Amino acid sequence: MTTGTAAERDAPMPEAADPPAAEAPVPDAGVQAPATAVPAPSLAHLPIPLFAVPMGLGGLGLLWRDAGFLVGPLAWLGEALLLAATVVWLWLVWLHGRRALAHPDALRADLSDPVRLPFFGAPTIGLMIVAGFVGAHVAWLGAAIWLVAVSLHLAIAAWLFGRIVSGGADPAMLAPPLMIPMVGNILAPAIGGGFGFLGLSAVAIGVGAFLWLAVLPLLLQRLLAGPPLPPRLLPSVVILLAPPSVGAVALPTLTGDVGLASLVLFGIALFTALALLAAVPKIASAPFSPAFWGISFPTAAFALALSRQVQAAPAAAGSVLFLVVLATVTGLIGWLAWRTARAAGQGAFLRPH
Repeated sequence: MTTGTAAERDAPMPEAADPPAAEAPVPDAGVQAPATAVPAPSLAHLPIPLFAVPMGLGGLGLLWRDAGFLVGPLAWLGEALLLAATVVWLWLVWLHGRRALAHPDALRADLSDPVRLPFFGAPTIGLMIVAGFVGAHVAWLGAAIWLVAVSLHLAIAAWLFGRIVSGGADPAMLAPPLMIPMVGNILAPAIGGGFGFLGLSAVAIGVGAFLWLAVLPLLLQRLLAGPPLPPRLLPSVVILLAPPSVGAVALPTLTGDVGLASLVLFGIALFTALALLAAVPKIASAPFSPAFWGISFPTAAFALALSRQVQAAPAAAGSVLFLVVLATVTGLIGWLAWRTARAAGQGAFLRPH
């Protein structure tokens, strides 16, 4: 016979109670639980993009050296920053030299990686900046360093361009850092013109301009149609600001005055800088990495180009704008230096990345 009300008959049957769990064994007081393994620091993991650090410090040094027309006594900061850039460049060369000897497989892996490969153009750009610092104090030594730097940079650009035209390049290489080895030649006249190397400077700026016009449409195509840049490479989009900014500074070295051609390039740089403001939120959300230093040299070069335009056409509004940009760029690169020093102190650059 069925008993109970209808509600009781329709109610779901209670689930069987789980059997009591066995008590976890209590570890001995003197025994520690095994910790998660942390990779041991090794030079094998030292990132080649760190060579963007002396580029940024050196660019800021050139900016403060040029800012003497407004800041007067504070222009010594330019020499201090250029000295710091030289020291950091030498230190990185020493570390990467040790890395190449101790871990040749890691070096070969970098050379075969389409994302890291373009950063091999950064050491020679840094060496051009070193030449600019040394040349102000020992002219013949600065000139010799500049010749070595430009020759090596032209060779790297030719090698990479040769890989592209021969079909041996990976499409993943098509990212803003490709501008570093290909278009970095535009910087050569900005420093080499002071040594009197006008012929070689003209060749370098011609090669850089040609490669800029060749690479820029391809980069814009990728940014428009994809694939999207990896999150760690998002800050490198600011590299698009470097070619017109550097060109606006370098061209007057060859022409002898800040004329219309330089103003045209500065106008392109100003337009690019305003357009890049739209990318600031995405850049700010990217995880910090050495790629953030891709922001430093282009912004310093833009401020330097603005400095030259203000000097060519003095005006109170232009001077105020330049001082604001100078302070902003200095603060930005100071923040990058602080974040990098903190990461280096934690051993972040000696672990897999």
